[in-house]
Amino acid sequence: MSGTLVLDCEGLSKLVRRSPEVTEWLVAAEEEDIRVITSSVTLVEARDPKVNQARFDYAVSRVNIVPPTEAIARHASKLLAAAGLHGHKYALDAIVAATALAAPAPVTVLTSDPEDLRVLCRPDVRVIKV
Repeated sequence: MSGTLVLDCEGLSKLVRRSPEVTEWLVAAEEEDIRVITSSVTLVEARDPKVNQARFDYAVSRVNIVPPTEAIARHASKLLAAAGLHGHKYALDAIVAATALAAPAPVTVLTSDPEDLRVLCRPDVRVIKV
């Protein structure tokens, strides 16, 4: 493996909706042997009841699901504190950031909220708006 591509809620949602942009990222990652991941909490955040369950399940089957371990949760908490952000509003972003920071480098995160994730990930992770 040569790096990691992380999908946050919007990245996964766009994969489910077959967005050409995210689909291209996924194809490129597969061609370059880059591991594609999402946090298991992102599955809950990205679930849209208007989307067919089979379509959602197929999209999810194309990525590796990473559970939020205690280590990831503790790291997420520290990232929030360092950024001066409250967990009530930024908890899921912090879990995505901690998951990305624990993944093999180089790491790219696809997100609709690049500002918050850049603050949480610092320059260690490339953050791309989708």
